[in-house]
Amino acid sequence: MKIKSAEFLVSNQDVAKCPQNKIPEYAFIGRSNVGKSSLINMLTSRKSLAKTSGKPGKTQLINHFIINNAWYLVDLPGYGYAKVSKSSKRIFQKFITEYFEQRKQLIAAFVLIDIRHKPQIIDLNFMEWLGSNQIPFAIIFTKVDKLKPKNVDEYLTSYKDILLETWEELPQYFVTSSSKSIGKKDLLSYIDSINYDITKTSKSN
Repeated sequence: MKIKSAEFLVSNQDVAKCPQNKIPEYAFIGRSNVGKSSLINMLTSRKSLAKTSGKPGKTQLINHFIINNAWYLVDLPGYGYAKVSKSSKRIFQKFITEYFEQRKQLIAAFVLIDIRHKPQIIDLNFMEWLGSNQIPFAIIFTKVDKLKPKNVDEYLTSYKDILLETWEELPQYFVTSSSKSIGKKDLLSYIDSINYDITKTSKSN
């Protein structure tokens, strides 16, 4: 897939105000400072489509971007960020939960994980929640350029081992680097193949 157009559409905290058409959407979420905005900009080949910041918790709304006039990329607030109030965290968590539970247009979620860190309980619990609620998701490991290839393989192996303690099979996963554009082709091809299947199914019906 080649992204020819990527435009910001709307931001809000109310799931009911999200776009009401039937365009498929893919949600990106992860802990703060995981490199989500940089990844979105890399995928879309836009330097500032998503706002990047060194301050955790920058994304505090449900942000919809329309891609190729065919699908939505949804930028969701990070979970587990430190420098916001407890009341704000409760509000964010509430509309994040409502988004995943109510959005019929959601095709899959992408859970971003910084490959430099050991598996975090908050990430494992969030993926467990997605699985329990039958929400399809894939994992995106970010910042692979920060590690040596040998260390990347070791990390992936340890992460897989932990997941297989509770999962029958591993979720789809991608290894990426925003600065090196690693994983861009594979990730966009994955989304493209799903969109193709959706279009094919809708035409047959």
